[in-house]
Amino acid sequence: MFPLAMGKVGEEVMVFRVSGDEATRQHLADLGFVPGTLVSIVSQNNGDVIVNLKESHLAITKKLAEKIMVQPG
Repeated sequence: MFPLAMGKVGEEVMVFRVSGDEATRQHLADLGFVPGTLVSIVSQNNGDVIVNLKESHLAITKKLAEKIMVQPG
């Protein structure tokens, strides 16, 4: 298990846990980052990540990506 910010381009991972305060967890859940969701990493630049999630591309800052714990999908 590792933070999404450490993922590699082309890797498919599964969301395991989302940390942070309630507002942060709710924001990420609203975007679709809930446990069990598969995410493909499209681009990664110094921890900022662009992912493919449910047929949409989302850009996530390093600060938020560090709160999303993932495991190999």
